[in-house]
Amino acid sequence: MKVIEVFRSRLVLFIIQTLILNLVVFYFGYQVNLNYDIGIQIEQKMIIQFLANYIWFNKLSGLFFIYILWIIILFIPVIIYNNFKKAYSMNLITFFFPNFFLYIFLSRYSPIYFNSHFGFHFVNTILLAMLIVSLSISFSLIKEKILKSKSKPQIEDLHSIANEIKKVCPKCGTEFNSLPKFCYNCNTNLTEIIEDKTG
Repeated sequence: MKVIEVFRSRLVLFIIQTLILNLVVFYFGYQVNLNYDIGIQIEQKMIIQFLANYIWFNKLSGLFFIYILWIIILFIPVIIYNNFKKAYSMNLITFFFPNFFLYIFLSRYSPIYFNSHFGFHFVNTILLAMLIVSLSISFSLIKEKILKSKSKPQIEDLHSIANEIKKVCPKCGTEFNSLPKFCYNCNTNLTEIIEDKTG
């Protein structure tokens, strides 16, 4: 299995994106402030806080951090895949995972906070998901256009080489995409004719 095929695996990409999320959040020490319900256990707080740091914000600086973080993350599938559908679907899977578990844990262990802030966070989640999809598609199409423009001269070179190889039998007019010794149509010895022309 080639290395690129390993990276194209959704599971491997998900792990890479999650690791980068962890590293960036840890490096910058980002933490969103949450007001938990009374009686919530420390372990539950830690899980909720861990998930919330990937996707939620309650300050303008937090908004910029979260949006820039996900813009960086969405580039990975765009670079790996040559298909915008695969790129945006992979990004949505990675984005959906922390959101899903955060909403589940928060609604279960801190329902008062969850119900009072659900609207704000849900709207921001939808807006960020839309941004991720639109940028994934846009960057994928830009990448595709750049690759096509680079490969166009190579294709033109291949066409010119193919036209140079083409030969025509001088007796019967049969076209060949190679340099045969004999014409399969009239059995003319083409090597003698080519040598006469070059000699």
